[in-house]
Amino acid sequence: MTKKDGIFIGASTKSEFLTLKLANRHGLIAGATGTGKTVSLQILAEGFSKAGVPVFCADIKGDLSGLAVEGVSKDFLEKRARDVGLETAYEYEAFPAVFWDLFGKQGHPIRTTVSEIGPLLLARLLELNDTQEGVLNILFELADDEGLLLLDLKDLRAMLAHVAERASELSTLYGNVSKASIGAIQRRLLVLERQGAENFFGEPALDIRDFIRTAPDGRGVVNILAADKLMNSPRLYGVFLLWLLSELFEELPEVGDPEKPKLVFFFDEAHLLFNDAPKALVEKVEQVVRLIRSKGVGVYFVTQNPLDVPETVLAQLGNRIQHALRAFTPRDQKAVRAAAETFRPNPDLNTERVITELGVGEALVSTLEGKGIPSIVQQTLIRPPCSRLGPVTQAERRTLIQSSPVFGLYERSKDRTSAYEILTSRAEEEQRQEQRRQQKEERHARKHGEPRKTRSGFQLPDFGRDDRPRRDSMERRTKRRGQRDTVLEAGLKSAARSLGSSLGRALVRGLLGSLKRGN
Repeated sequence: MTKKDGIFIGASTKSEFLTLKLANRHGLIAGATGTGKTVSLQILAEGFSKAGVPVFCADIKGDLSGLAVEGVSKDFLEKRARDVGLETAYEYEAFPAVFWDLFGKQGHPIRTTVSEIGPLLLARLLELNDTQEGVLNILFELADDEGLLLLDLKDLRAMLAHVAERASELSTLYGNVSKASIGAIQRRLLVLERQGAENFFGEPALDIRDFIRTAPDGRGVVNILAADKLMNSPRLYGVFLLWLLSELFEELPEVGDPEKPKLVFFFDEAHLLFNDAPKALVEKVEQVVRLIRSKGVGVYFVTQNPLDVPETVLAQLGNRIQHALRAFTPRDQKAVRAAAETFRPNPDLNTERVITELGVGEALVSTLEGKGIPSIVQQTLIRPPCSRLGPVTQAERRTLIQSSPVFGLYERSKDRTSAYEILTSRAEEEQRQEQRRQQKEERHARKHGEPRKTRSGFQLPDFGRDDRPRRDSMERRTKRRGQRDTVLEAGLKSAARSLGSSLGRALVRGLLGSLKRGN
């Protein structure tokens, strides 16, 4: 029942294995709600961990957190172990796990910078139209040219104000900059902030190498992202996972086809990435999935319906576990036919009929074997997990977080000098210079007996020596009004007028932002 170079999935007419050498050819776990997708994901994560392969997975319902603790003996698990031939080899065990959370509540915080996300993914996150995305590209280009780091959302807001102030000048240099588009982007940012996304942008940014760890006993670490709250912001979820894939692609070296993957990435609720996605984004997803294989990364999409994944991406998913589908509507029936047609036919199995009749914990399984040829599809009884079925308690989670190898690295945020600080400093310096100029004019006026002027050019009348109190009162009122005007003007000014000299290099952003400019 063991296979040194494979992961045991379950039993059909034979034992079904996922070959480690072909595991980076990507895969699909599909099926209706309640048919066993989460358990299939769990047993694959366990198998990869035992083989020394780090894993990343999003925990939508909280159940996958059970990977971190030892399973509890249950009659139905013992029976399933006997049914698939694991009588003597089935043992309960915990797996090394690290918990992560974009909001920093149920795991270590995950952050990245606005620059690393790049304009393409940020436009997707903000749901911008083509014109608004164009303004966002100009903003990023200007930040590159002027050496202004975009780290968090306050940097982005400062740059938007800076671009709005210089709209006429920048339209000549970079293309049309509409203040209406800038206003729309600012409104979208407010929505994003209310969803808690400001926690995601900033420093310290995630070091992708912290996802590629092995425990002291050689098992791969399972990285579990708490995603129950994140599901309330589906755009943020999809953009985050796509950004993570692009970071892996940029950071990892080419390895071709290794004996086992360097990392396996499970993309749960995959439809959230593709819903209403523009064609350009789907093309980038396809490109990343196709190219990241050579970096030794396997990507497994988990979804209810195979039709949730575009055909261009679906065609690249060679390892498949298909749980039951329900055929209640014409779209459901189409999904059943589509799923059946993607398998290598089994002459002894009516695939289309069986998909609708599978029980909980059963699946149609086809994996790559030999020279990458898909195996004949088989109706398979999925093996039981060794870790806990169900979530960890809050006390267990806290203990696991505090004993994590990355505890303390990301818990405290940092705020170094970036666009916001630089532009604010420039505005304050302009305000000081304006105040000094005004004071100099007033001193000159007093010295030469000239009528003093306010900043707006209003001349104070000369009341004569016998009306000094009235003159002083008007002077104080005018001075206060001039100061208010100065503060208001300084608030509207977010940066210097001149473009300045280029730093000679562009900020590093994510793969997708770079690819877009190359198109």
